[in-house]
Order: sequence, then C-alpha cells, then structure tokens
Amino acid sequence: MSKESQELLRRIANERNIAIEVLEDALEAALVSASKKMLDPEMIVTRATTDPETGEYHVFAEKTVVEEVDDEAIEISLPEARMFDIGVKIEDVIEIDVTPHDFGRIAAQNAKQVVTQRIREAEREMVYERYCNKIDELVSGTVQQTERGNVIVDIGYAEAYLPFNEQPRGERYHYGDRVRAVITDVSQSHRDAQVLLSRKSPELVKKLFEQEVTEVRDGTVVIKGVAREPGKRSKIAVMSTNLDVDPVGACVGMKGSRVQMVVQELKGERIDIIPFSNDKSKFVQNSLKPAEVESVDLNEEDGRATLVVRDDQLSLAIGKGGLNAKLASELTGLEVDIVSLSELEASERETRDMLLSLPDATDDLIETLMSGGVFSYEDILDYEIEGLVETLEIEQPVAESIFAAAQRFVSGEETPSYLIEEEDEPDEIVDEDGEQLDEPAEQPVEAEESTTEEESTTEEESDTPAEMAEVGQGTTATGSETLTEATNEDPPKGE
Repeated sequence: MSKESQELLRRIANERNIAIEVLEDALEAALVSASKKMLDPEMIVTRATTDPETGEYHVFAEKTVVEEVDDEAIEISLPEARMFDIGVKIEDVIEIDVTPHDFGRIAAQNAKQVVTQRIREAEREMVYERYCNKIDELVSGTVQQTERGNVIVDIGYAEAYLPFNEQPRGERYHYGDRVRAVITDVSQSHRDAQVLLSRKSPELVKKLFEQEVTEVRDGTVVIKGVAREPGKRSKIAVMSTNLDVDPVGACVGMKGSRVQMVVQELKGERIDIIPFSNDKSKFVQNSLKPAEVESVDLNEEDGRATLVVRDDQLSLAIGKGGLNAKLASELTGLEVDIVSLSELEASERETRDMLLSLPDATDDLIETLMSGGVFSYEDILDYEIEGLVETLEIEQPVAESIFAAAQRFVSGEETPSYLIEEEDEPDEIVDEDGEQLDEPAEQPVEAEESTTEEESTTEEESDTPAEMAEVGQGTTATGSETLTEATNEDPPKGE
C-alpha cells in the first residue's frame, strides 16, 4: 500500500470524523477479504497487517505442521515450517505470510465494499455513542431536506430526523433554515443510527430558558415544571435558591428581553412564568395567573382543587378553549375546577335550602354540615351516624334524626320540603310596571270589559245633542240637504 493510500485514509478520517485506527482496521479486513478471493479457498486466512510508515501490507494464514504434506492449503512440512519458526514441532499450528503479489479486479471491488461497509459501521457507532446520552438536550442544526412534512436536519456529526408529529402546528421549514430542537430518541439499526428531534416537547422551553437565562444555567433559578400546548401557550414554574434573586424577574429580563428571545424561537408562543411554592394552595392559585383567584379549596386526597374567581375574571381564568385551566392542571398535577362567585353563592343557597329540609335543622347545624363537606343527602349517608357524632361532633339524637331523614329522601320514601314548596309555589302576577298583584289576571280583564260597556252606554245617550249640533252647523250630509231644501223654497207672500 502506497503512501498516497495512507494519505487518502487520513483525509477520509478527517472528513467523516472517524479515528484513523478504525480505517486501518477496515483496510486490514478488506485485505483479508480480497486475499481469500485470490488464494486457495481452503486456506485459512486469519489476518492482515499494514505499516503506516512504509505503506507495506502482509496477509497471514494458518497451517498445520505435518511430516508429509497432503494439502498445501492447510498443511506445511516441518523443514519449511522451521524457516518461519525454529522451535515448531509436528502438529503445531503456525502463521505464515501468504500475501498475494497482485489483486485482481474482483478482489479489489470486494475490498472496496468491505472498506465502505466498515466506514458506515464506524459512523453508526460514532453517532450512537455521541448522542445516546444526550436525550432531552438542545441541539441546533440546518434544514437539509423536507419530505411529506418530515424534516432532515444537519446537526453537525449526524443528520437528525424531525417528524411531522413533533412539529408545532403552523411552523414551516425551508432548506437552509436554522432549527433548534431537543433530542427525544437515538436508535441504532443495521443500516445507520437515527436521531429523533422534537419541537413540541416541554423540555424545549426549559432548555431555551437555560440557554437565555444565566441564573437558570448556573442553578440560582430552578425550573420546577413546564406545561405546554405547542404553538399556543406554555406555563413554567420557577423558584430561586437565593433569597436575593427574583426568579420571575430573572426569567423575564430587562424589559422582557430574555423571555422575548424564547418567544421568538417558539414562533410567538405565549409564555406564563409562575412562582413555584411548596404550599399547594398557593401554587395552584399562582398557576391560574394572570387571573386573580379569590379563594382555593384544596382536596389533596382526591387531587382536586376548586378555585373561586370573580365573575369578571371567569373567562380569563378558564382561557380560550379552557387552555389556561388545562395548563394550570398539568403544571400542578391537580384537577382544577373553576367557579365564579355568583355560581358559588347560588350553590350555597341551594345547599342551605336542601339542608333546611332536615328535621331540627338550625343555622349552626347547617354550618357544621357544610364545613364538614356535606353538600347532599348522600354525603350524610357516607358519614354514617358514628361519623356525624365523632367527626362533626353532632349530638347523638340529632345525628340519628338527620341520618334517618336522609335515608328517606334518598330512597324516595319522602320528598324534602324544599322540593314540595317549589312544586306548589304559584306563578307571580305582575302588572305593567312589574309590581306583584294579589288578584288573578282574569279579574282585571272583567273589570275592564265592564268599564267599556259603561262608556259605550254613555256615548249612546249623548248621540242626539251631538247630532243636533252637527246639523245646525251643516257638518253632516243630512244637515246639508235640509238647509239646501229650505233655501230653495219661495219666500212667504208679503215679504
């Protein structure tokens, strides 16, 4: 092998980022493969060596030392063997140099295929080893190709794959675009190693803040959690390990400069930065920002929190399509229920009316039941009598009485009084001004008809004087004819 061949190996090693030793091993394997094409098929070719300095190469095969040679491909005589090793004995196995003087065209092509295959294997191993421990890490690359929505990205030492289902809706990529994404998986097949990327992962938001915010990078500010709806909105919870550092302010930056860099990279995705708290009630209240929460009812056993907001904050708390509430739930790990003050007051009134149907119900008893989480008759049955007495500290006779009443109401044996009142309550009668009337609606109608009849009688009685006046004035057709006839008569004689 010439020095030009050695120089070619070094150039390939630099271009492919492969160690020169790997290429030398590939070349030796290629020499073994090519030698088998040139030598006796039964010969046991074991290895090949190359000298980087001189460019020389040698191929070796194993042969067994025998007294009389029957098969020259696998056997060698003792005198000939001692030319290679003076200490050999009969039945020893030795390696001898069997380097062909020249390789044919077929052997050369075979050697080329072996080298190419070894280079691919080396590249696959190199890519896998480099990226297998970088799951969820941020990488930057250039778009090389797009096919059916899937994107091939050159990330330096490998071509990574950004699937269509890992791209936020609305994002478009073109050849040469710079792309930042996180590695989600690295797999190895018989052909190559594949690196999968994602721009929808919540880890992308976290890694972008680590890159833009010094305090996050050095551990002064810790990102405790990320909830994300890719392309629309994200919420991150942050806390500070240094009391003198405001975690939210550090992530926002001067005039929002830091968070704006992240927003630009995410193509305008809205980001809410939430202060983390070990107090679950406080944390879930913060998670609903920018909405203002009036109160929080937390049930850690059920993993549920009910948040009360003012009526004018309800739509802001829920968010478009329920997105704000959904992200708050993902960030805190709790089921979040949001109710307005008016809904809460209406529910409390309904609950009070229901509990007032219980025997011996007083305001104190109702407050005790509601503070104990009793909002239905079924809740009373769940407590049972012992629980009502021991947990809620209700007197035994009262507990037995309300428990028995709840059983009757639930089974349908008896109807609660508040339901009976709702069924029997008549419709309110109001006048034109909205004021309630005591009499049914039919009576004013009869009075109105009576009044109409009286008015009509009065008009009939006054018809004659009116007609006489109209005749005198000549305003009716009848009056006009009378005057005309009187005018045409001859005047009396003597006038």
